[in-house]
Amino acid sequence: MSKIKKCNSLEEVRTKIDNIDDEIVNLISKRSHLVRQAASFKNSIEEVKADDRVDYILQKVRHSAIQADVSPNMISDLFKIMINEMVETEISEFRNTRTF
Repeated sequence: MSKIKKCNSLEEVRTKIDNIDDEIVNLISKRSHLVRQAASFKNSIEEVKADDRVDYILQKVRHSAIQADVSPNMISDLFKIMINEMVETEISEFRNTRTF
């Protein structure tokens, strides 16, 4: 994890935060597009939900959060929200690809 250079003003801090927020949104968008693609490789709603995969991701991001010195509970909560929303999107995508 790279160190953040010390800012010299509140405006500089806010600008950097805004830039990071934009990066986060772009990364979530990329993840979402990949999740939609994943639907085409699955054969059932149960496969889409993939509880084992969700558990693995949550454990992985909690570990990453600890390594990055950020609250693992916060990261886990954020990922739960994101995963739940993306699973719903993937279910819709799955159903749309299965209709004739």
